Amino acid sequence: MEQEAQEAEKTGGTRVIVQDNGPIHRCKEVQQLWPKWEKQGLYIFFLPKYCSEMNPIELEWQHLNKNELAGQMFDDELQLAYAVIDGVQARGERGNYSTQRVKFHSNSTR
Repeated sequence: MEQEAQEAEKTGGTRVIVQDNGPIHRCKEVQQLWPKWEKQGLYIFFLPKYCSEMNPIELEWQHLNKNELAGQMFDDELQLAYAVIDGVQARGERGNYSTQRVKFHSNSTR
């Protein structure tokens, strides 16, 4: 979001991000950044709670589960993570769209 806010500020435009109500999107640390981002031209809007039909990622997760992960067993979270990454990439290739893996950095000590 910082990058999006900086880009909005740099171009003088407005950027709007629509998010679900995941805890990471509404945590205290993020809420404290909202006023700063708005001054830079980035606005965050949230989908209604429990409204999966308005959240396109939910449909993608359903397809990923049904088509790429179905019937597989995983020994640990790392194997599951790699299977999800591979599944997203495979769906992108079949659908002829690009996928980009983003690594999140956390300063959290938890």
